[in-house]
Amino acid sequence: MFYGCITALVTPFTKSGVVDYKKLRELIDFQISSGVTGIVLCGTTGEGPTVTDDEKEKIFRVCVKHVRGRVQLIAGTGSNDTAKTIKQTLMAQRCGVDWALVVTPYYNKPTQEGMFLHFTAVAKAVKLPIILYNVPGRTGVSLMPETVARLSHVKNIVAIKEASGNLNGIALIKKLCNITILSGDDGLTYPILCLGGKGVISVASNIIPAEVVRMIDLYNDGDFKHAKELHLKLQPLFKALFIESNPIPVKTAMKMFGLLKQDQMRLPLCAMGKKNAEKLKNTLKDYGLSRA
Repeated sequence: MFYGCITALVTPFTKSGVVDYKKLRELIDFQISSGVTGIVLCGTTGEGPTVTDDEKEKIFRVCVKHVRGRVQLIAGTGSNDTAKTIKQTLMAQRCGVDWALVVTPYYNKPTQEGMFLHFTAVAKAVKLPIILYNVPGRTGVSLMPETVARLSHVKNIVAIKEASGNLNGIALIKKLCNITILSGDDGLTYPILCLGGKGVISVASNIIPAEVVRMIDLYNDGDFKHAKELHLKLQPLFKALFIESNPIPVKTAMKMFGLLKQDQMRLPLCAMGKKNAEKLKNTLKDYGLSRA
């Protein structure tokens, strides 16, 4: 079972736009020292859509070698093409990652039956445990709880990252099946824990991993009062990290905090607008995080 704080890690690039593997190792060590239980590579936050297949394979291999089993590594391998998703998931499996995070197919808007067949085909083609990723705000489709329940009977589909914002739907998933539920939205982690979720795949933990780890640990230890207080304290920061499309704000924040030298992104993502950057900087200062 997966639990705790899993960081959806950014992919650091040099000023010229190539993957900065030295910085990637540094970011991983920072996350591990802060107590996270897992790291997602090449997901949405890691700019998976614009990282090439060759780069993904190298990222997976470099990280597996560097981590040496200290935390779970999850590879973002989903696409809107079932054959390509299978190919990428098999590649991640060969590289030695522990799990695969597979997003609902975007743009071509499959039916519930189409998504059931898509995820089943991927799961049956590989040995890796599969985490479903439901994020309708980005993909244009949403996995219904009934479809999740059907998929939970597929042997190696074991968890779902829920970023739909639909708490009623998440409660119904919990009622219908025994799949592990992970929050995919920092701002909803506490309520999702209350509904039986086991943790979060977090964007905010790129900059505040220890705080996100602590909030979940407090909840799991039964200290609901202090877990809720910490969650509410962090809400303005969670909100600021999504004032523009992820990962623009978090990369900007990491540069402000000194975790990145470059907040370089690949087009069509671009630098944060000046007004929003100022808002983000002020929010970070409120938490004592900005060095800008």
